[in-house]
Amino acid sequence: MQLSQENPDFLYVLRGVSDAGVLVKQETLDRSFLLAPNELVPGWRPTSSADLQPADMDAVLALQPALVLLGTGTRLVFPSAAVMAALLTRGIGIEVMDSAAAARTFNVLATEGRRVVAAFLLPGFQGGGST
Repeated sequence: MQLSQENPDFLYVLRGVSDAGVLVKQETLDRSFLLAPNELVPGWRPTSSADLQPADMDAVLALQPALVLLGTGTRLVFPSAAVMAALLTRGIGIEVMDSAAAARTFNVLATEGRRVVAAFLLPGFQGGGST
């Protein structure tokens, strides 16, 4: 059986998730960020589900998603009802999952041409930034 590699029709591919951060293309991001198939927004303010505020969803909404995948780290941790409502009341779906699942799901949905945004909550590292 012959296999061929298919290159995606979008710019940003999630390559992996580790304790060091999330690998986007060839760059490991260690601070919270937003990702649409063709747009990366580094330095998103919140660092955890507990830190996430409804106003933080404004940056997500600016990317005009139909669906938001919220990656909450190694464990699934739901944000407040007010945060969820900031999207749901506008008809935008939100799926909360661990970051590895969010990365896999993002790649599948982006390949399908869906208007998906992945929002990754990362604590960052002291003195670190994107590497």
